[in-house]
Amino acid sequence: MLKRWCAVPALLMALSGMAWATDCPEVLQGSLPKLRAKESIDLCQRYAGKPLVVVNTASFCGFAPQFEGLEALNQRYKGQGLEILGVPSNDFKQESKDSAETAKVCYANYGVTFTMTEPQKVRGDDATHLFKVLASQTSAPKWNFYKYVVDRQGKVIANFSSLTKPDDPEFIAAIEKALASPPLVSTP
Repeated sequence: MLKRWCAVPALLMALSGMAWATDCPEVLQGSLPKLRAKESIDLCQRYAGKPLVVVNTASFCGFAPQFEGLEALNQRYKGQGLEILGVPSNDFKQESKDSAETAKVCYANYGVTFTMTEPQKVRGDDATHLFKVLASQTSAPKWNFYKYVVDRQGKVIANFSSLTKPDDPEFIAAIEKALASPPLVSTP
């Protein structure tokens, strides 16, 4: 009898995990390795129900100074729940093959405190799942520092070209719209 009761919590945990997986928006399914860390970022666990800005970055791109503006947005809105995820990529041949160099540019040169991943593919058939879904909802990045604003439901509400600076009023309006979006509703 005791064995049967011990199995109930395990069964409930397994079922709740299944429910969580179905509640996770498609864009957040999967994980990505964190830049210069031994850990991976479970996208659903970390970002589900939160407004999110996803940006593909490159250390040696002329748009790299946008890291400063993105960090300013991070500081301005993180208290309201905004998350920013930087995804370095060499798809446009402007990222270091050495992740230590990428980390130096992000963290030391620009003072980035938002989450950065190890370099990933962001275009084409080899793109990471996150960018395949972002592209399916809008379009694939056309260059480095292409920005996506994702609401709490996991839907892209706006995307912006590399030319759009982080302090652009339209970009800020999209972030504020994502912040105001209703929370993710779980299904019973």
